[in-house]
Amino acid sequence: MSHKPGAGAPPASDTEFRKTWDREEYTKKAADEEAKRKAEGKARYEAKLLGKKYHAPVDYSSLEATTARSSRLDVASMVGKTTIVPAGSALGKRGRGAGFYCSDCDLTFKDNIQLVEHYNSKQHLIATGQSGDVMRASVEDVRERLRMLSHRKRVREEEERKAWQLDLGERLREREEIDAKEREERRRKRNEKRRKGGDGVKQEDEWEGRLGIIA
Repeated sequence: MSHKPGAGAPPASDTEFRKTWDREEYTKKAADEEAKRKAEGKARYEAKLLGKKYHAPVDYSSLEATTARSSRLDVASMVGKTTIVPAGSALGKRGRGAGFYCSDCDLTFKDNIQLVEHYNSKQHLIATGQSGDVMRASVEDVRERLRMLSHRKRVREEEERKAWQLDLGERLREREEIDAKEREERRRKRNEKRRKGGDGVKQEDEWEGRLGIIA
């Protein structure tokens, strides 16, 4: 006797596709978050009583050493541009508002000096995964840096040389086109002169003389 697939199993309900939640796990997670908020609030209050600014504890072991920027800060790209900002999107410096916006820290600054100071601050460095400590370079690091700079200089000089050659080739082509036009113009003038008589009298004038027309 054959059995149908699933025979003997309890009938599926209409809500079995819904995700089930572990109440104990989420209760514990909510309790941990509440305890964390209380501890942070207490630390903020104690720092305020001492006249200090509160900073959240940071695991510096997971951060990398701070390195020099590989490119210049672009603070002039938005000069003369208009940006539409939703009303109420920023509260003080917090949030995206009118000005220079740092997406890593969700802060807006009114001028580029404040932005540069923020980029150099501990807050921004930690937000971007940097500890703020600069690693002391070894002799081998210095040699590697010099080799890299020398290679970069050679690449730049090679690119400039190629660009100069391309520019020179373009100028030569333009000169050849101008010379060709001048030769064509001289050829046209010679042909026009040949169509005239050798003594400079046009053929039309000769016909008029034969017909007895006196100019």
